[in-house]
Amino acid sequence: MPLPGTVPPELADELVAIRRDLHMHPELGNHEVRTTSVVRERLEREGLTPRVLPGGTGLICDILPVSAGGPGGVWEGGRPMLALRADLDALPIPDTKSVPYRSTVPGRAHACGHDVHTTAVLGAGIVLARLARRGLLPHPVRLLFQPAEEVLPGGAQDALEAGVLEGVGRILAVHCDPRVETGRIGLRTGPITSACDRLEISLSGPGGHTARPHLTTDLVTAAARLVTDVPALLARRVDTRAGLALTWGRLQTGHAPNVIPQIAELSGTIRCLDIDAWREAPELVHAAVDEVAGLHRAKSELRYVRGVPPVVNEPGSAGLLGEAMAARCGAGSVEPTEQSLGGEDFSWYLEQVPGAMARLGVRPPGEAGAVPRDIHQGDFDVDESAITVGVELFTASVMLDAEER
Repeated sequence: MPLPGTVPPELADELVAIRRDLHMHPELGNHEVRTTSVVRERLEREGLTPRVLPGGTGLICDILPVSAGGPGGVWEGGRPMLALRADLDALPIPDTKSVPYRSTVPGRAHACGHDVHTTAVLGAGIVLARLARRGLLPHPVRLLFQPAEEVLPGGAQDALEAGVLEGVGRILAVHCDPRVETGRIGLRTGPITSACDRLEISLSGPGGHTARPHLTTDLVTAAARLVTDVPALLARRVDTRAGLALTWGRLQTGHAPNVIPQIAELSGTIRCLDIDAWREAPELVHAAVDEVAGLHRAKSELRYVRGVPPVVNEPGSAGLLGEAMAARCGAGSVEPTEQSLGGEDFSWYLEQVPGAMARLGVRPPGEAGAVPRDIHQGDFDVDESAITVGVELFTASVMLDAEER
């Protein structure tokens, strides 16, 4: 017997329209007011009772079996819920695509697929609510639409403080992957993402004339040496297998070709595959920066912003996602995937309850030889049939999750 919870054609079309609407109106972290409203209103139309999080953006919504009060109720105890999580926020980059649903907000774009994640969990909620009304929902489910995933240390911590995991026994999520073909997911047990922190450095010196660098602190040279030498030092002070990598994203100093500046600023990210090395990283980075800056007589101020630990997929939850995908699309639809150096604040939930994240294929079939339109780029886009795949992956996971926790 096929599993209940497939997406009817009219709902598939509606979800594509919703995704395009969200894509055209991207909002940054903790400012997802319109996005929250769109999701809330659609859930309410389905007879559900969504609750906006205390910060005014993001929401949760419980879907209960008839025996527990029906789809419009609120969980009050009993079997722990299975949570389905989506993230709402966009990125501060321009949308460079030439499509009818291109972003209408200058310098803002859904370039990481959060509009797809949101629509997939929303669609799952609609389908599950309809199953609940027919008496086919086996156990309670919580939808979690989280703000500010792109803002370190991530909106997940605020959501946790708001109690979003109260009553939850397991949590699942997907993330768009343009390297994986639509109709497939990438999956692994254990760490699937890496830790990610942010680093901000300010160098200072007296400044001076470029004709006499020996009489002052040459901040341009100091900054340049920091860019190259700090990553090199870290590579020799951390086990290579830990995969600790410092990559710079910004370097700013100086205004004139014949003036040695008084201030230089650098910022970047620290990424790490190994959680133990991640815990040691702040002390190691501080020491390396102080050594290099001191060598060039530059004063350094370092702000190390803790980000997120790795997402570590729990075996039972990863197995549930794999079983659900195979039930929907066949055993060949699940492919192994490597641990990436990307960071994801979904990891904070997994510090509290078992769970797993799958990589949702969004590459159109037939583009295997093409260079994928990668996430965090202005031309990123998806094969929108992946939305239905995501919905049906979630609903199958709910139907197959028979374990009492």
